[in-house]
Amino acid sequence: MRLTVRGRLTLVYGGLFVLAGLVLLGTTAVLVSQRLPRVLARSEQSAPLPGTGGNVTETRQFFEASANGAVSTLLSQGGIALLVVSAAAIALGWLIAGRMLQPLHQITAAARRIADAPDADRGLHERIALSGPDDEIKELADTFDIMLARLDHSFDGQRRFIASASHELRTPLTLNRTLLEVALTQEAASEQVRQLGSTLLAINDRHGRLIDGLLLLAQSERPVAEKSYVDLADIVDHVAVSDTVKVITEPGEATVAGNPVLLERLVQNLIENGVRHNVSTNGWVRIRTGSRPDGWAVLEVSNSGPVVPRYEVPGLFEPFHRYGTERLHSPGAGLGLSIVRAVAQAHGGEAQATARDEGGLVVTVTLPRAL
Repeated sequence: MRLTVRGRLTLVYGGLFVLAGLVLLGTTAVLVSQRLPRVLARSEQSAPLPGTGGNVTETRQFFEASANGAVSTLLSQGGIALLVVSAAAIALGWLIAGRMLQPLHQITAAARRIADAPDADRGLHERIALSGPDDEIKELADTFDIMLARLDHSFDGQRRFIASASHELRTPLTLNRTLLEVALTQEAASEQVRQLGSTLLAINDRHGRLIDGLLLLAQSERPVAEKSYVDLADIVDHVAVSDTVKVITEPGEATVAGNPVLLERLVQNLIENGVRHNVSTNGWVRIRTGSRPDGWAVLEVSNSGPVVPRYEVPGLFEPFHRYGTERLHSPGAGLGLSIVRAVAQAHGGEAQATARDEGGLVVTVTLPRAL
């Protein structure tokens, strides 16, 4: 059994108290046993006991027995008193240790709330703000608050940079696309120029999707401030369309409170991911929505496709990770599942994926159900 800090402090305090009491009791007994015969001897010389006829031997035996009885009584009664006082001292030490460790419990509770926050940096806005004397524990809490403030500032700066960079990069891409479209519409353009222009337009569109994905990822990592009641089944009916694979929907009521635009993008990314990473013939994507009795709304998207090793599945949620495709030749930006997980976490939920033995994935998104 693991002994807590409070238990160890109480044990040490109680052990030291009992040890000090035993030493004190033993020292007192030794001093009394050495001092008492002298006192009795002087009493014997000054006044022999009545009825002994002045017999020195009997008088001495009487005083020695009295001395031994006094020491025994001291040890027995003192041991009982030490036992009672030690029990009271240990109980008091337990209460004092709990009182002294209360600030540490407050720090631990704050750290646990931050660690368990659905969003990776949502809890960084919280502070301990410990009050009390300027001791080592308060210094620890203040240092923890400073660290949280710096991390919070760093995450905010990172999101602002991504959003600003994404907006700034849109302008040259829009200009490039306009120039390419104008060049391709000219009648004097040769076939080689048209082919080159089409390739550059495709690259330009891919960069545009990448920038849009980065911007959406930065927005979805923020906590959702304004929420509306949204039924995931309605979103599935709206976006579950594909010309290349068979789409199967099994709608069930799954009402959540969140941002409709982000939730629609979550569903759309899952469907596009299932369609893109599929087999060339007889491919399918199945979307299910529903609610669980434990208060969670569930969105499940499964698809046929190539076999994915199970050890590769966790990495699919990392930005720019593409399994089985070259980065330069991939039609996507590698942000689809990253955005899905970020949107789910921003709404207090989670996104998980498992590999199907026959090929393809099963991605399950759980979100708090709106009551």
